[in-house]
Amino acid sequence: MRNDPTRYQLIDFGDQQKLEMIGGMKFIRPAAAATGSRAQPKLWTDIDGRFDRDRKGKGRWNWSSAPPDPWIGHHAGHPWSLRANEHGHIGIFPEQQENWDWLSKQIDGDPIDVLNLFAYTGGSTLAAAAAGATVCHLDASRSSVKCARENANASDLGEAPVRWIIDDAMEFLKRELRREKRYQGIIIDPPTYGRGPSRQVWDIDKDMIKMLDLCRDLFAGDGRFLLLSAHTPGYTPDVLARLVEDRCGFRCKRGEMQLETQDGRLLSSGSFARWSRR
Repeated sequence: MRNDPTRYQLIDFGDQQKLEMIGGMKFIRPAAAATGSRAQPKLWTDIDGRFDRDRKGKGRWNWSSAPPDPWIGHHAGHPWSLRANEHGHIGIFPEQQENWDWLSKQIDGDPIDVLNLFAYTGGSTLAAAAAGATVCHLDASRSSVKCARENANASDLGEAPVRWIIDDAMEFLKRELRREKRYQGIIIDPPTYGRGPSRQVWDIDKDMIKMLDLCRDLFAGDGRFLLLSAHTPGYTPDVLARLVEDRCGFRCKRGEMQLETQDGRLLSSGSFARWSRR
């Protein structure tokens, strides 16, 4: 299965880049944690595209052969509608798979209410809905929410109890508190910077503590779990865990999200902190 070109594969990494394949396309993207040398340099020449950043941090894709339309890949038991964007994303964060498996175990068939913030194209939403939860999926990007709904339909979850919300996360949380809405599970995967539908500004350094305070107040008395993940430099597992413990009072398991090559090498790809009542 690892050699199926439609499925996600981390082929190799090194020199602060990673070589990946999904949906029949083989490409290179930056990866700050990919230090050291490439293990299989010969595999890096025959590629379909690459994402490069200039000195100002702006990036662009360069394709020798453009991705198909639709571009469909497979990962974690689901088909994915893939879209390359100007930030170097492709419509899926495969390093989240361990967190998706963890979410499934926390829900385990119970129809609890789960809030997924900065939900992107729906990986955590699909995991929670497939496990039996009622999910509120929130993202500020209309195109990301559209893609998430396509992913749900492709996974036979189009009729699952999911609220699809396009909104600014902070404003939505405040309204939910005024409505006295409560959730048993909360998932937060914030970007470093972002903008809401009305150009509201999100800055993880300025807003993360305020968001955790709001989420703490949104927890139901029988709250089940909280998952916080991040790809922002400096937001290590210990930093995320301290934030959750300080603002919410939860003792967390912490760790790195990782991708694994076929030869067993691991690439650090972000951090997580997880609390569960179980």
